[in-house]
Amino acid sequence: MASYRKELYVHDRGRDRNVHTVIRNYTEQDFDGLIRIQQESFPPPFPSELWWNKEQLANHVRLFPEGALCVEIDGEPAASITGLIVDFDPAHAEHTWEEVTDAGYIRNHNPRGNSLYIVDISARPAYRKLGLGKWLLLSMYEVVVQLRLERLLGGGRLPGYHRVAGEMSADAYVEAVLAGELNDPVMTFLLRCGRTPVKLVPNYLDDEESHHYAMLMEWRNPFLGSPSEPGRHG
Repeated sequence: MASYRKELYVHDRGRDRNVHTVIRNYTEQDFDGLIRIQQESFPPPFPSELWWNKEQLANHVRLFPEGALCVEIDGEPAASITGLIVDFDPAHAEHTWEEVTDAGYIRNHNPRGNSLYIVDISARPAYRKLGLGKWLLLSMYEVVVQLRLERLLGGGRLPGYHRVAGEMSADAYVEAVLAGELNDPVMTFLLRCGRTPVKLVPNYLDDEESHHYAMLMEWRNPFLGSPSEPGRHG
């Protein structure tokens, strides 16, 4: 697959200006900047051992460079997204983040799989009003289409759940977010990016804010038939 590169302007609402950005595959030269994104995006109580390390990043660019994208602004990474290909069976949807991503090392990347699984998406707080996360997901949809995969898939944290966990179950929280009665920083964002719910997964990640839940959500490739029909791997 050819390397990915897209240039565009995004609007900075805070400063009422347009910002030139580049979305591209990240490389070894970006590793320090990518680790900085993680540190700023996931401060404590998020476990620091879940931030990227250079061995993980080296695997991303070696095993599946098509799934390793970043947004470059002013010559440095401002946001990133990482994925791997898995063979997903909706009948056995429950899993943990550690299992499905090989704890972020993606040594289980399966080029013959049917789904692009999102390992991580994050943006430096100073750039979050630019909509970079949505642009990265849209770019990954393009990767799904080009590789003729069935879907993009990933588990979304529920960081707003801890505020109401004493009043409602996780299932009720998800239903309230879907109905627009509550706003969750991650799930609501994913819904706005075109993702649809698949399954609420318990014990997905060591994440106190989410009470360890995640909402498994997908985006289906509209250029293929139903997931049971032959696609890239039929």
